[in-house]
Amino acid sequence: MPQLEHIEAIEKRLWSAADTLRANSNYASNEYFLPVMGLIFLRHAYSRYLAVKDGIEANLPKRGGKARPLTKEDFSQKGAIYLRPKAQFDSLVALTDSDDRARAVIEAMESIEADYKNLRDVLPKAEYQELDNAVLGQLLRTLNPEELKKVSGDVFGRIYEYFLTQFADQKAHDGGEFFTPVSLVSLIANVLDPARGVVLDPACGSGGMFVQSARVVERHHENPAEKLTFYGLEKNATTIRLAKMNLAVHGLEGNIQKAITYYEDPHELLGKADYVMANPPFNVDEIDADKVARDPRLPFGLPGVNKKGKVSNGNYVWISYFYSYLSDHGRAGFVMSSQASSAGRDEAKVRKTLIESGAMDVMIAIRPNFFYTRTVPCELWFLNRARPKEHKDKVLMIDARNVYRKVTRKIYDFSPEQESNLLAIVWLYRGETQRYLDLVAGYCRRTLDEAARCFERETDEGESIRPLPDFTAALTALLDTLQPFLKTLPKEGKDDPLSVEKGRMLKAAEASPHYASAALYMETIDSPSPHAGEGRGEGAGVKVAETQKELNEALPDFKSDVEKFNKDLAGQQAAWKKQKTTNGELKKAVDRLAPLAEVSRDLIKQTDLLYKLAGRLIDETVTRMERERNPGFTTRDITRARKAADEARAQAVKQLKQVRYFWKQAHWLTERFPEAKLRDVEGLVKLVTRKELEANDWSLTPGRYVGVAPEEPDEDFDFEETLRNIHVELEDLNAEAAQLAATIKRNFEELGV
Repeated sequence: MPQLEHIEAIEKRLWSAADTLRANSNYASNEYFLPVMGLIFLRHAYSRYLAVKDGIEANLPKRGGKARPLTKEDFSQKGAIYLRPKAQFDSLVALTDSDDRARAVIEAMESIEADYKNLRDVLPKAEYQELDNAVLGQLLRTLNPEELKKVSGDVFGRIYEYFLTQFADQKAHDGGEFFTPVSLVSLIANVLDPARGVVLDPACGSGGMFVQSARVVERHHENPAEKLTFYGLEKNATTIRLAKMNLAVHGLEGNIQKAITYYEDPHELLGKADYVMANPPFNVDEIDADKVARDPRLPFGLPGVNKKGKVSNGNYVWISYFYSYLSDHGRAGFVMSSQASSAGRDEAKVRKTLIESGAMDVMIAIRPNFFYTRTVPCELWFLNRARPKEHKDKVLMIDARNVYRKVTRKIYDFSPEQESNLLAIVWLYRGETQRYLDLVAGYCRRTLDEAARCFERETDEGESIRPLPDFTAALTALLDTLQPFLKTLPKEGKDDPLSVEKGRMLKAAEASPHYASAALYMETIDSPSPHAGEGRGEGAGVKVAETQKELNEALPDFKSDVEKFNKDLAGQQAAWKKQKTTNGELKKAVDRLAPLAEVSRDLIKQTDLLYKLAGRLIDETVTRMERERNPGFTTRDITRARKAADEARAQAVKQLKQVRYFWKQAHWLTERFPEAKLRDVEGLVKLVTRKELEANDWSLTPGRYVGVAPEEPDEDFDFEETLRNIHVELEDLNAEAAQLAATIKRNFEELGV
């Protein structure tokens, strides 16, 4: 999915603006989220509408040269919904303060509900009457930023998910229980790999499991609306509305019923579901044992019952339900509290029986902080009622607690590549070797592509940039800007060490293609200065000259290394055209690409060094000019050139990092699975036999079996980035402290203290 380069910043800005407007409404945060999500729904729907509209119109049948009108069926086939003119977001944004915006938004929602029966009485309407007309107008404009109008891809789908995340983080609704982190949902959906049939989520929340299942089907170039049928259960009426909106905006429909799953089964899907996906409530201890004791969805019996007649812990009620819903060939994937995998007593008996059924397939351990409202670790469970004979007595244990990406101080997730690498382990377990090889080959191609983009690439906004050449050019322009000031520096003596070294460098550089630029900046060392011999001025001149000398030594080396990098890249690209995709040949390709990855890391260091030297030269020159009160001196041009060099450096470093990053993904896989076959890897994965499970009290905790991975030095440790992260963390803590102080103050005021 194409993304804007700065989508994260845009998401945060949109959220901040929308949340600020809450202060100008009569809604509390738990009331405000639904009208906001309604507008996000409209904007998301409009983006998808525009994305497919031209293609639909181009293929409409014509009679007498005139095409028939658009219909909702045209859009449903493309994973979008049809919008009448009054429901199109631009028409709402165009309204003025003299218009009744609330009425217009309500009519937009009503028009959608008229076309889609599954959305009747689902979309927010009356909620907009409580918003001030001007505030509503500002909110509409906030959610329609200029930079998002022309982007391709499902960008607003991401924003929709981001807003769900933020409302969950604020505990705006049921403590955030309506939302499961996208990275976990995506991993579950991709491990299950749904192709065709009935998908059930008995605790469906906002419907994220359904959306991610549909995306899996889309990646296989199939229409999910034709391949999958969605059934959901949810106890909260408001959350059901969110789920139906989430499905509709993706061109999907689902039968979602209001029910307390512990006691109700309105879909009657016992033994009929092809796929079960869920993130149920953890560790519930209020389930009435008498009401569920004879439930046919408990084939392994009832877990422990406490003195109050309640099921001691509801985790194994859920697990049993998931198993019982599966057809003979069905698969289930769900999130579960980490304590469930090793729970004792009656829960252990249920777990033993489940393992002995042969359906227990895969376990994946997840570190804490993946959830927005819970910091506890969890595990992903996968059942398969149609496992091959060679797997019947085994369970694949994956410990992914050391696999994560830090999003904020409090929140972690998986990068797309981390998710793919975990999936690759499952593919090898299932004997799907080609998918593994395709992934390794894809990483190799991406390494080459990212290396090529160091010399020319296009941003998501369509701007053409040349990261490495642009940086060199920006640095040269910066030094050019300094020339008038550098020439005023004092001249060194004929025989002083600096002059001798300069002469040697110029002589050595004469044969170099970079002689002109090297000589240009070194000759300033000989420039006369009206202040020569004036104590502090002379010292300052020598100090600047030393920095200049260091810079002029480094710049030609950098240019030479960049040229060599480009030449080596051309050779690698030529070799890749003849590349065979067998495992042995791909391993050779990964090894062959290693120097390219290493050079990209070295160029990052050189880029940072050059920029630091240039910055030091500027600072030293500016200090001297300001001290001497040079009447012709101004920092305006220097500041402008420095900013351009800083931006160019950031682009170059960012692009160079991508080269090594994708090579490391390929290397991560081939190093751990050199034969393209599943094997035990210390601290990561182990295929555990039933005998081992029995010897460990039938525990399904991956960490108990895989061991501890040996500590590896982080060769890519970035000190500056670490400092920036610490700074961000400090800002988060300060913001939390301020928010807490405000809450305490408000509480005291309400108490009359």
